[in-house]
Amino acid sequence: MSRPGVAPAAVAIPGQPTSGHPKLLDRVREAIRVRHYSPRTEQAYVGWIRRYIFFHNVRHPTDLGKDEVNRFLSHLALTAHVSASTQNQALNALLFLYHQVLDKDIGLIDGVARAKRSTRLPVVLTREEVRQLFSHLDGVVLLVCRLLYGAGFRLLECLQMRVKDIDFERNEITIRDGKGQKDRMTLLPRSGKQALSDHLRKVRQLHLEDLRKGLGRAPLPDALARKYRSADCEWAWQYVFPASSHYTDAHSGIRHRHHLHETVVQKSMAEAVRRAGIAKPATPHSLRHSFATELVREGYDIRTVQELLGHKDVSTTMIYTHVLNRGGRGVQSPADRL
Repeated sequence: MSRPGVAPAAVAIPGQPTSGHPKLLDRVREAIRVRHYSPRTEQAYVGWIRRYIFFHNVRHPTDLGKDEVNRFLSHLALTAHVSASTQNQALNALLFLYHQVLDKDIGLIDGVARAKRSTRLPVVLTREEVRQLFSHLDGVVLLVCRLLYGAGFRLLECLQMRVKDIDFERNEITIRDGKGQKDRMTLLPRSGKQALSDHLRKVRQLHLEDLRKGLGRAPLPDALARKYRSADCEWAWQYVFPASSHYTDAHSGIRHRHHLHETVVQKSMAEAVRRAGIAKPATPHSLRHSFATELVREGYDIRTVQELLGHKDVSTTMIYTHVLNRGGRGVQSPADRL
């Protein structure tokens, strides 16, 4: 018998036919893809639904309901000690399962022991710390980190960037399908234009070599792949930061060159932080925080910063005024006037 909340890798779910009809998790994946949710969302939702099933001793979700959902979510908060955002993600996955896949109304979810939502300030690097960090980076990772700091990208947004999204003449970059499936514009740092242009020349040469070998394809969203059959071979659709090798798509059987994996940047930056002697738990996302903080420090309008970062609510962007200890306006300590 499995421990509650732990899902073995390959155990059949009771009530699921072995052939002829899709299994439950396959139905979940299909429902997610029809709605064009991101692969990360699919992975997370499937993982939570699997944990939910095994938490209740491998019972089928159709035999479970509101009370079982409450027990599982309370277990996450009280026993597993997950964060509030993690608990909310699990709840969203289960609501998706019941409403969109099983078409079952389980009523209002209430009485759940809620995980405590913590309020923490982001890790922000000073300009000098950023200089020290960059001095210990090189190559593609340095270029990626310069864009995170210079344009406010999230790491995955940067790595998923296509050639067509860069406008060198207007000094603009279009971020496609960012968080919340939204597009937005951000700036192309003038100081990084030449390095990015040189990098793209190398990437284009790599793409031409792939084409000569019968490869040169980049994965496209399903709708585009069906509508434009040869677009995945076009230069405009290639990733700006391609992976070093190809992989075979499990669904189509086509060999693609995907984008650089985020762990490459994360590991390199962690090592650079250590070598630079920076006593902060800085990650690639800290460079995005540092970008926003510098804009607020320079006096840019908070709405402008919100648009560049792609925040849905301006209250999220306002945290950078707290990082500067400005509270919306400069405050000087009485002790400094003595």
